[in-house]
Amino acid sequence: MSWRPQYRSSKFRNVYGKVASREHCFDGIPITKNVHDNHFCAVNARFLAIVTESAGGGSFLVIPLEQTGRIEPNYPKVCGHQGNVLDIKWNPFIENIIASCSEDTSVRIWEIPEGGLKRNMTEAILELYGHSRRVGLVEWHPTTNNILFSAGYDYKVLIWNLDIGEPVKMIDCHTDVILCMSFNTDGSLLATTCKDKKLRVVEPRSGRVLQEASCKNHRVNRVVFLGSTKRLLTTGVSRWNTRQIALWDQEDLSMPLIEEEIDGLSGLLFPFYDADTHMLYLAGKGDGNIRYYEIGSEKPYLSYLMEFRSPAPQKGLGVMPKHGLDVSACEVFRFYKLVTLKGLIEPISMIVPRRSETYQEDIYPMTPGTEPALTPDEWLSGVNRDPILMSLKEGYKKTSKIVFKAPVREKKSVVVNGIDLLENVPPRTENELLRMFFRQQDEIRRLKDELSQKDIRIRQLQLELKNLRNSPKNN
Repeated sequence: MSWRPQYRSSKFRNVYGKVASREHCFDGIPITKNVHDNHFCAVNARFLAIVTESAGGGSFLVIPLEQTGRIEPNYPKVCGHQGNVLDIKWNPFIENIIASCSEDTSVRIWEIPEGGLKRNMTEAILELYGHSRRVGLVEWHPTTNNILFSAGYDYKVLIWNLDIGEPVKMIDCHTDVILCMSFNTDGSLLATTCKDKKLRVVEPRSGRVLQEASCKNHRVNRVVFLGSTKRLLTTGVSRWNTRQIALWDQEDLSMPLIEEEIDGLSGLLFPFYDADTHMLYLAGKGDGNIRYYEIGSEKPYLSYLMEFRSPAPQKGLGVMPKHGLDVSACEVFRFYKLVTLKGLIEPISMIVPRRSETYQEDIYPMTPGTEPALTPDEWLSGVNRDPILMSLKEGYKKTSKIVFKAPVREKKSVVVNGIDLLENVPPRTENELLRMFFRQQDEIRRLKDELSQKDIRIRQLQLELKNLRNSPKNN
């Protein structure tokens, strides 16, 4: 019997990436040089936010999407943090509300005015203090309004109820820095990866670990829930230091369903999953390419489709929500690529080639919209509900009518689960101690320079006084 290759029938087999023309890019942006493994970019249907390089604190730009082209050097910034900004995320239900976290241990909520910023914004509508070290990640709950998760270098995940401006729950099952957080479709489960090489599936309201995998052969970096398929996908590094992806059953993390090596490069692999098309995108930090796959329900589960190639390396990628896509062009996904060397933000559209210009219902099923399914009190009481879906044919231009109201509160000690979060501090890591040491050395050097300058000035004054006393007028 002769061997015949097996061909798969897929409507996404010929998806291709299309880079926006130069006039539709965002140019002249001083993108941050921070080496933290985040995207430093967040986008929604109205605004693009990018973390920028700044001295003496942290800042980020917020640019209306229609304002493409070159951005002026003095363009207004959001600059209220005292330390570098490490992560930013737009509220999925209120398009002008953005959360940021920073090395100054705070999480802040900002309200962007209609039409964008006209001057620098330094006052947040809400400042959240609960972490004792820098905060590396923030994530909004996918179905509940005003519930925000933050992960800090104190190994804790705090759940904030923004209606009252306080942390209401704490997840403290991690023994090292949390690298990534991902929710399932209804937000009832949280998956995390950690520097302790463990993958965890957590029930967020109780903080109980439902499943845990100790990944010795596959060192996990990033994790993403694959929609409602009850599967997880992780990216990481094999024992041979090759980049690798693994597929897991969320109810049994004892062994991965499959492991697949990607290449031998060293950059972190960022996974992006589109639950509507069942497509997985893999983008490497420092790479110029984006691979994409189709996820199936049966073996081999993962089918390679194609690869988008570009010579410019990416520092991070922002992803446009579904209701912000151009359905008339059969666009199924859109990245905003950060090219640090050029100070450029480059939109990349993933397009399904179709001849017809009519709405393509088979590639645009009902998708999560801009209306929350739950209030904070409902979710905290134990209610789970799937997201409210919308059709991109009829409703993708609708905007949410929800308005964010910041609570008025006094500063006080932050007590969650009977523990004062600001008092219960884990031991400092070696890197933190080294940073403190070098900071103190710099401070000592600065003080010595100041003293020597003052000493020189005193000598000059003494010499001037001596000259005045010896002058003929005084005689």
